Amino acid sequence: MHNELGISDVYIFILAGFLGFQLISRIPPLLHTPLMAATNAISGIALIGSIAVAGENYDLITNLLAFVAVTCSTINVVGGFLITDRILKMFKKENPRGNKS
Repeated sequence: MHNELGISDVYIFILAGFLGFQLISRIPPLLHTPLMAATNAISGIALIGSIAVAGENYDLITNLLAFVAVTCSTINVVGGFLITDRILKMFKKENPRGNKS
């Protein structure tokens, strides 16, 4: 197995990015909240995987990359939930009578 990045890997990465952009841009605004919740779950899986790698005894570079992955995944999950919360608050109906219920 080679550690080199092949041209087919780059092609798949670019194609996946383009396809993802096309799919997300065609989602109606009503479905943004469920989509955010689903991507937060996927980011949580990435966080668990990066924690598992960071907990092992590998070389320094691997441990540094795992730490960066844990940090980025944590920021992604927390930020995703904050944005989802803001989106959900936009759909909340305000009480027109001023009652606190």
